[in-house]
Amino acid sequence: MKKSLRVVFGLLLGALSFAPAVLPTRAFAQQDDDKSVKQDAKDAGHSTKEAGKKTGSKVKKGTKKVVNKSATKTADTADKVADKTKP
Repeated sequence: MKKSLRVVFGLLLGALSFAPAVLPTRAFAQQDDDKSVKQDAKDAGHSTKEAGKKTGSKVKKGTKKVVNKSATKTADTADKVADKTKP
């Protein structure tokens, strides 16, 4: 009984002696994780912003292209109609 009590006390003392060394590092590690999570969120926001800009630019370019092409085809068709309706 005394021997098992001594062993348990020894293990408890050993565990408690390492606690001050382990606990602060875990607290600092958590702060670093919070900072990296915050930075990840910022990076995601910046990426989303850039993706939105690129998408908007591509849509603008595509729309311009379609409008100009349809205007050209409309003018060509108008010329054909004008040629057919001349006496």
